Parts: sequence; structure tokens; C-alpha cells
Amino acid sequence: MSSRPQVEFSNVSHAGLKRKHNEDSAVTDASMGLALVADGMGGYKSGEVASAIAVQVVLDGIREALTPVHKSRSADSDQAQVMRDSIGRANTRIYNAANALPQCQGMGTTIVAALFTATGVTLAHVGDSRIYRFRDNQLKQMTNDHSLVQEMIDRGFYSAEEAQANTPKNLVTRALGVEEMVLVDVQQQPLAAGDIFLLCSDGLNDMVQDEEISLTLGKYGANLSTAAQELVRLANQNGGKDNVTVVLARATLDSIPTGGPLTRIKSFLMGG
Repeated sequence: MSSRPQVEFSNVSHAGLKRKHNEDSAVTDASMGLALVADGMGGYKSGEVASAIAVQVVLDGIREALTPVHKSRSADSDQAQVMRDSIGRANTRIYNAANALPQCQGMGTTIVAALFTATGVTLAHVGDSRIYRFRDNQLKQMTNDHSLVQEMIDRGFYSAEEAQANTPKNLVTRALGVEEMVLVDVQQQPLAAGDIFLLCSDGLNDMVQDEEISLTLGKYGANLSTAAQELVRLANQNGGKDNVTVVLARATLDSIPTGGPLTRIKSFLMGG
């Protein structure tokens, strides 16, 4: 795979105001340019088991793929497959544990992942945790929720506002550990100088509107730690009904190619 860019991360997680346990798990590794957020679900404490398994298995899988022995036979085009394979292994591990251990029956987890390279970022997700991109003071949701709410919207049964009012928010249509196999949504995006990527559990976007997230990143984005803490504070201020995890990521300016016309055309074609 291509060389890793320099990536700045901030990782903040809080149990919220209504939950006794934090079932979210998050990992960042600047040396690999990797960020992961998982939001666990299930019985007593088993949600945090599922999310912890997910981030550890994916971390280990991607770390193995980036070791020198593998690098020589890997290319940027392999990023998506590495992500799918690692998340697929996490699904298998959680599924097997849920079926083998009575205390873990019914557990599962969402996951979102971002893997940065010198040429772009690979994004992957399963469930309703989200990835946003903040570019030129504009916030864009990069993932499509795997949830009943989103399915009702996609099928045209409800508008976004009607679906939020009439459909249970916590019903996901896809998660790790629920079935023996899982479909992972993966995309590759170019980077632009100043891009901030936000990975979060739904404890953020259920409590904080996109407009407020955008304003917060615009105001505090120069300091990712401050911005992440402010987003978590807002979620709790607005009710804190769920665990909330925020990971912010920004590749440093000197690690992003300035490019020319071909780079701009590629960015346009890839949805940048």
C-alpha cells in the first residue's frame, strides 16, 4: 500500500446522562492513519464486548496488512478489500462468541472506519454510526445509515422528518455479529487540504443536528481536541440519551498532494 500520511486525531467518548455503561469503543492509530468507532448493542454489558471485539479485530487485521512483508504486494486498490476482510473477520468473531456464550447472546455492534493514505481515504461502515466530512465550511454525511428509519426514507414511504417522528430510531438493519455474513459498505474518497472527517456513534447525531455539528467544527476545528469535546458536551447538554463517541481526523497539509487538473478531475469523479 502507499505510504501513510500524517494524520491528526482526537478521540472522545462519554457514557451520556442516561446509561450506566459505555458500550461504544473507539481506536485511532496515527502510524497507520486509521480511525474506528463501534457502537455495541445487546444484553447486560455484552454490547461493550461486541464493540471492543470489533475495533480490536479490525485494528489487528489492518495492522497485519500494513506490515512490511505485505506492503510489497499491496496497492491502493487493495484498501477496500483489506477493510472488508478485516470487518468480515470481526463479524465472524462476534457472531461465534454470541452463539457460544450465554451472556453474549444477541450482542452486536455497528462500525465505521477511515483509513488514510497518501492519495486519499477509504471509508467503511456497517450500521447507523456515521462518517461526516467537513470541507470548506460544509458538512456532508458520507455514509448511509443501515437503519429502519433510513430504509423508510429510501423507499419513499416517509420524508426524513416523517420517518424520524414515526419510526423507532434504534432499529438497525445491518450490524456485526447478528448474522454469519455481513455486507460492508466501502468507498474511496480523495483528500483536500483542510478536510476534517468525523466518525461518531448515533449518540451524537441523535442529540445534535447537522447544522450545529457544522457550526461547531467551523468554530473549533482548528483544535480537534476542543472540537471533539465540544460536540460531546452538546450531545449531553441536549439530553445525553445514549453513549456518545466522537473521533475527528485531519491529514496535515504537507501530506496531501496539491495536484493539478488531473487531480481535480479525479476528485470530481469520486464525489469530492
